[in-house]
Formats: sequence, structure tokens, C-alpha cells
Amino acid sequence: MNQDMAQAARLRIEAMAPEYAEATAVWAERLHLPLVGEADFVVQYGPDGLQFVEAGPDAPGPVRVDFLEGAVAHRRLFGGGSGQMIAKAVGIQPGVRPQVLDATAGLGRDAFVLAELGCSMTLIERQPLIAALLEDGLRRAADDAEVGPVVGRMRLLGGNAIDLMAAWADEAPQVIYLDPMFPHRDKSALVKKEMRLFRPLVGSDDDAPALLAAALALATHRVVVKRPRKAPPVAGEKPGYALEGKSSRYDIYPKKSLKPNAA
Repeated sequence: MNQDMAQAARLRIEAMAPEYAEATAVWAERLHLPLVGEADFVVQYGPDGLQFVEAGPDAPGPVRVDFLEGAVAHRRLFGGGSGQMIAKAVGIQPGVRPQVLDATAGLGRDAFVLAELGCSMTLIERQPLIAALLEDGLRRAADDAEVGPVVGRMRLLGGNAIDLMAAWADEAPQVIYLDPMFPHRDKSALVKKEMRLFRPLVGSDDDAPALLAAALALATHRVVVKRPRKAPPVAGEKPGYALEGKSSRYDIYPKKSLKPNAA
């Protein structure tokens, strides 16, 4: 955690019960957060893992990453499978499950959808607290018999995606997925709560053009950028085509055709 950021937003971390004190101390050291003091926002560790909550009597409930229940589980069960627009955007089709780098992972929802559909996923999240929440959610889901194999296809990296892509040493991803505006400006209660919680930490994404350029330089087959439906494309190279839904749009930057995976 950037210490200046933590001080500006007044963050601290706490154990939700004495038996979680040891694990909380480990997270406190990793995130460079104090265990005591006045705070506007609190990271908590307890029976449901790591969570983030605003302090105060009128604050919304906590945010955690949960791949087993709630909205993510509902989307996994009833979201439409390979017919979802995100699946079409990254190039999923019969026999084709591309290797995807989600360079703006956030809380991992889109990456989880693609992993559930069979894609091998690498995730990058640059905000340390959000990355910690995602890491904790992946750890808890790994123990579940049904969801464990899905998160087993998800590898998380912390750091600046532009720098990591520029220095990429592994096999280049076939598809790079970018969602550079986090969180989205939709009207759901969940997203409103997340915006209120994370805005002091995330700020505004003003490096989307550099992110797109780095992705285009690394991806072997295509880059996909998720945008609000009426927003202009990210500055730079123009997309080849777009898939448009009710509230969002996927701008596609094709490089070459995806071929069926080897048997």
C-alpha cells in the first residue's frame, strides 16, 4: 500500500476476533497499514477472509471477493455461458479457448467468467489493497470442489500493467483484456458501494492510452477494451470493430485469427 495514499484516506486494518490477530498482522505488514488509529476506511480480516469497509454509522456494508456465493456465483450459473458478449469479444468459440491476460483485473469478476468458460487467465491488478482482496478470494475459492478448478486457471500478478507488459518474459498472451475505467458508472447498488469505497484509493485512470499501446505491442491475436456504451474509444489506434450491449461496449483490436486449441 502506498503510505501517502493510506494516510490521505486514513486506512487501518483490524482483526474481527482474537483468533485472526496473527493473520491480520501479516496483512498489516504486507499492506503497510496500521493496526490502530482513527480511520475513514478499515480493512478487516475474519471468518470470511479479507474485506474492506467504510467506517461510520451510515456506511455501506463491506466489499470482499467471493467467487462461491452472491453475484459472481449467480453469473456463473445463469450468465449465459459462451453466449455472453464478453466471451464473443475475446474470441471464444467451439474448440477455441484463448490464453487471456486481464491487465485491469479489479475484483476479478470478468476474469472469473472467462476462466469458468475454460480460458487460461493471467490477472494484473496494480492497486495493492484490491489485489489483496482478489488474492484472498482466490485462496478461499481454491478449496471448493466445484469452483477450485476454475480459479486454478487464474494466476494473479500485482503491479503496474504497463510496466509488466513491457518487460513480459513468459509466452505472450493471445488476448489482452482491458477494462480501464474501474468501477463502471452504472447504477447498481453493488457498483455504487464499490465506487464509494475504492475511489479514494484508485483515483482516475488517465493512462488508458499507454495501457492500450502496451497491450497492442504484447498480444499475439487481439486486444479487447471494455467501454461504457456511449464513451469514445481509448485514444490511440482505432478498434477494428465493436460489440455493443445495453450499457457497455467491447472494442476489438484484431491482429490475427484465433485457431482451435490443440486436443
